[in-house]
Amino acid sequence: MTNLAVFGAGRIGHVHAMNAAALPSINVKYLVDPVESAQRTALATRLSAKIVTEETVFLDPSINGIVIASSTDTHANLLLRAAHSGKAIFCEKPVSLDFKTVEAVTQAVEAAGVPCLLAFQRRYDPDFRYVRERIASGEAGKLEHIVMHTRDPSPPSREYVERSGGMFRDQAIHDFDMARYILGEEIDTVYAVGNCLIDAGIGTAGDIDTAMVTLTSVSGRFVQMINCRRAPFGYDQRLEALCSKEVLYVENRPQRGVTIADAHGFRASGPMNYFIERFADAYRNEMAAFIALLETGLSPLATIRDGLEAQRIAEAAIVSMTSGHPVRIGSDWRP
Repeated sequence: MTNLAVFGAGRIGHVHAMNAAALPSINVKYLVDPVESAQRTALATRLSAKIVTEETVFLDPSINGIVIASSTDTHANLLLRAAHSGKAIFCEKPVSLDFKTVEAVTQAVEAAGVPCLLAFQRRYDPDFRYVRERIASGEAGKLEHIVMHTRDPSPPSREYVERSGGMFRDQAIHDFDMARYILGEEIDTVYAVGNCLIDAGIGTAGDIDTAMVTLTSVSGRFVQMINCRRAPFGYDQRLEALCSKEVLYVENRPQRGVTIADAHGFRASGPMNYFIERFADAYRNEMAAFIALLETGLSPLATIRDGLEAQRIAEAAIVSMTSGHPVRIGSDWRP
């Protein structure tokens, strides 16, 4: 059996822990979360896992890998401790809200040589992966332009906004990563505009709720990102890739695949409620990929270096929005 420790008993920790436990070769031995709650107790019971401290995990040589799904401010320390102890790592984004810390931790993890999968789950979504593979194979022709829409069902709380690191580091970082993944190359120029148009409380907290970002790749191709903290119809996550032979679309997934028609017209189900439901398959696939990394050495689709590069773009977007000018980000650019 492969023994895991899961850090974090919240919403995403629950998803990762249950997906890991569903795999036949996996034993979720420990659950680490300092906050006592009914949710933590229930999760530990379902997993038959012991609730322990961080120290217990890193002193136990039987733990093969750790899953970091705790609050963002804990990620950097856990990554460093895992690297020092030689344990494989599955880590939620971001590594840290401070870019210098992200860079230092990335270098430390890479120098230690421990396997590390950064949880950009869209890379493991069957639809997005199919688009990437169809473009990479040449079947779709030359990729020229990407358009992405990401809109939450409703604005987050002010408390969440104040600790999120801002819309670009929190929500849009998935789009920045997907841009690199679909393009298969790096970003050269970032131009971002943003405003608070939906929830005045988000603006008071120092963030934005609406943004548009234009990315230019090193070969001159374009990505247009549309990001928002609200969509009146629910969670909105779509992609369009314009290629020389085909246009590839990833549409919202409906809650039900049934259209109802009557004398008043056609009615279809709304989209899945939020990202947990929409990307359920992707979450299962990325956990299976982590176990394959542990047991067979299979390389992950997203590494800690990918996390650093996506966050570099996010930092450039913040600089661009603040300055009102495009930002060129060569390999040496730092915020």
